[in-house]
Amino acid sequence: MRRNLKPVATSTVSKPPRVRTGKQGSTIFLKTLMAVTGVIFVLYVIAHMYGNLYKLFDGHAAFNEYSEHLRTIGEPMLPRHGLLTIIEVVLGISVVLHVYSAVVLWKRAKAARPQRYAVKKSIARSFSSRWMRWGGAFLLLFVIWHLLEFTNPKINVGDGGNGAAIKHDPYMLVVHSFNVWWLTLIYVLAMIALGMHLRHGIWSAAQTLGFTSTVRARTIANIVAVVVALVVAVGFVIPPLAIAFGGIK
Repeated sequence: MRRNLKPVATSTVSKPPRVRTGKQGSTIFLKTLMAVTGVIFVLYVIAHMYGNLYKLFDGHAAFNEYSEHLRTIGEPMLPRHGLLTIIEVVLGISVVLHVYSAVVLWKRAKAARPQRYAVKKSIARSFSSRWMRWGGAFLLLFVIWHLLEFTNPKINVGDGGNGAAIKHDPYMLVVHSFNVWWLTLIYVLAMIALGMHLRHGIWSAAQTLGFTSTVRARTIANIVAVVVALVVAVGFVIPPLAIAFGGIK
């Protein structure tokens, strides 16, 4: 006797995605943290570069008005310097988290390769990638000096004996600073380091955040990284060079 065998319905239950735990999960978190804090820095330096580039060429009164406006944004809902203080706190926390993540990831990478490679892979590694660590350290030192020079206590080696008056005049503080050749040189070198850091950092952030899954996406991410790095570095360098060569007085 022939039986009609009915196909047995089978159901496949997809397994839940594997949760990354331990050091691997922590590494992914640290890379994501670096990417997010890096995006915050990129947005800030673009805004800062635009303000300096646009307002310094507008003249003494325009730049000082711009500097005062930064301190009064949000009034009367916020106190004087309120929004600027919030931005400074966010940037300060971001710096700490960014540096912490970079140091921990560097130590883990070093521990994973206790012995140096017999053949250095210099071809596969870009120039900006090789200098990312030391460029970042140099930028951190530069930011500390930059804050001491232009915020508090407003150290200005080019005041010409009028330090007290210049400290309360943002435009003159900038002009007098970049009339000192070695300060201008340090600033230009720092902006070159910033451009390299942005180029590699934006590309790395795009990879970490999942924006390079296709060839087209990788091409776009690379173009964006190069363009942003060039625009920011060149935009920051133009004002001090214009001051040094007499274009802004």
